[in-house]
Amino acid sequence: MRFIPTEIKDIIIIEPDVFGDHRGWFMETYNEEVFIDHGIHSRFVQDNMSFSAKKGTLRGLHYQCYPYSQAKLIRCTKGAVIDVAVDIRKGSPTYGKWVSYELSAENKRMLFIPRGFAHGFLTITDNVEFQYKCDNTYNKASEGSIRYDDKTVNINWEYLRSDMELILSEKDRNAPSLEECNANFIYKENC
Repeated sequence: MRFIPTEIKDIIIIEPDVFGDHRGWFMETYNEEVFIDHGIHSRFVQDNMSFSAKKGTLRGLHYQCYPYSQAKLIRCTKGAVIDVAVDIRKGSPTYGKWVSYELSAENKRMLFIPRGFAHGFLTITDNVEFQYKCDNTYNKASEGSIRYDDKTVNINWEYLRSDMELILSEKDRNAPSLEECNANFIYKENC
C-alpha cells in the first residue's frame, strides 16, 4: 500500500496494491500493523455501507462531537464519488479548510479521515456503494452537520452542475453553517 499525505495534515490517501490474473483481482484493504507503521493508530470498531441510486446524491457534511467523534477509513466499492473532508478543529492552522478526492471502484483509493473533520460525498455516477470503517460507534445524540454550500468553507463540488439534479436529505438541506454548528473539537498539536 502507498500512504500519500494531503494538503491537510493527518488526512491520508491510501492506494492499495492490486494483484490481478485471469480470475480477477485481490487487494488488501486494511492491515493494522501496516497502518500503525504509517502513523494511523485508530482501532476500527464499526463498518458502515451506503447505497445511492442516482448521480447527484450529496451526503454530508457529517461528524460526531467529542467524546463520540469518529475517525473513518473510506472507500467507494461501486461507482464513483467526490469525497470531501473539512477541518472543524478550533485552533487548527487549517480550520475551515477542505480537501476533496475522487474515490471509485475503478481507482480503488481509500481515504483516512481523523477525528475532528466533517465528511461528505457527492455521487458522480448512478448506483454507488460506499463503505467506511469507524473507530467509534454511532451515537445519535452527538451527531452534527454543516451545510454543503457553506459560504465560509466554500467547497468546490467540481461535478455539481446546474443541469444536475441535486439529491439531499432534509437534514442535510437544513444543516447549519460552520459558524453555527455544534462541533466541539479543539486542535492539539501532535494529537
